[in-house]
Amino acid sequence: MTTTLITGANKGLGKETARALIAAGHTVWIGARDQARGRAAADELGARFVQLDVTDDASVAAALQTIEDSGTGLDVLVNNAGIAKRGDGMTEALDGPSVLEVFDTNAVGVVRVTEAALPLLERSGNPVVVNVSSALGSFWATHEPTRPASRFVSLVYGASKAAVSMLTVQYANAYPGIKVNAVEPGITATELGGGDPGSHPGRPASESAQVVARMAMIGADGPTGTFQEDQGELGW
Repeated sequence: MTTTLITGANKGLGKETARALIAAGHTVWIGARDQARGRAAADELGARFVQLDVTDDASVAAALQTIEDSGTGLDVLVNNAGIAKRGDGMTEALDGPSVLEVFDTNAVGVVRVTEAALPLLERSGNPVVVNVSSALGSFWATHEPTRPASRFVSLVYGASKAAVSMLTVQYANAYPGIKVNAVEPGITATELGGGDPGSHPGRPASESAQVVARMAMIGADGPTGTFQEDQGELGW
């Protein structure tokens, strides 16, 4: 049985990734800051719940201790939790505290959770880490005229996802026994940025979750240190 932890999994992309992996036979831990919402999502899906705030070292440590104490082990980590901060209207908030909050969640959060999970992952026979990134954090996509990312300005969110992409490469280099990949899930209708459900335009989260789930299910011969999207590998 493969055991997977997904951060930020009580709604949107994380929840739909959990749904897909449970259907594929994974034991899934739903990590969420909000206990009520996290438990409700876990109960709905047939998952396990663990309280986990990726911006809080103590919360992350406690969550991984809970998983270790449960005896399920951990084979796959999906670093999905992410935020964007809006200022007036649909524009990004560019004040210092907002920028720090975005980077703390989107990039530093990846380090916090990955570091805490490494002892369990290293005991797995097929350890996998999937970092949810974005084409907005791809230097190639933001310079390629045929890509939407080249026409959409995203100063802070894009920069934070570029950090996630580099963290993916560096973790893959640092831990050759663990397959570490980044994923571009596509433009997805979510609450990203604090809007109403579905206020962020795009395709259903259930569709975007498929590429995340696919990379969470790679075998021992799967890739590492790559950036993946629906059609295959994406340029950094």
